[in-house]
Amino acid sequence: MDLYAENILDHFRHPRHSGELPNATIKHEEWNHACGDELHLSLLIEDGIVAKIAWTGTGCAISQASMSILSEELIGKREEELLALTKDNIYTMLGVPIGPRRFKCALMSLHTAKNAIHKARGEKLQSWVETVAEE
Repeated sequence: MDLYAENILDHFRHPRHSGELPNATIKHEEWNHACGDELHLSLLIEDGIVAKIAWTGTGCAISQASMSILSEELIGKREEELLALTKDNIYTMLGVPIGPRRFKCALMSLHTAKNAIHKARGEKLQSWVETVAEE
C-alpha cells in the first residue's frame, strides 16, 4: 500500500475540525524540530469529556492527516480514554504502514493531544520518547 493512501490524502486536503476554538479550555502546541511539522490544538473539555476540538498546523500529509483523523475520534471521549490511546491505535486509524522515518509524523497528533491534557492537569509533559514507547 502506498504511504499516501487515499484516506491520508483526503484528510490532508480536507482536514476535519481544522480552525480555531475561541472558547477552548485547553490550548497546546507541539513541533517536530527534525522536519518542521507543527500542530496547534484547542480542546473544549466539559465534565472530563472532549466536547469540541479544533486545530491548525503545517507539515507533511502524514502529520496533518493524523491530526484530522484523531480529531474525529476524540469528540465524546473522556480524558482518560484519550490518555489511554497508543501508537498502535494511531497506526490503525491511519491505515497505512508507517516506516521508521515517518513515525514521529504519524504520532505527532497523539503526542500533542496527550500533552494538552497533561498541561491542563498541571502534570509533566511527555517527551517524544515516552509517547513512542507507550504500548
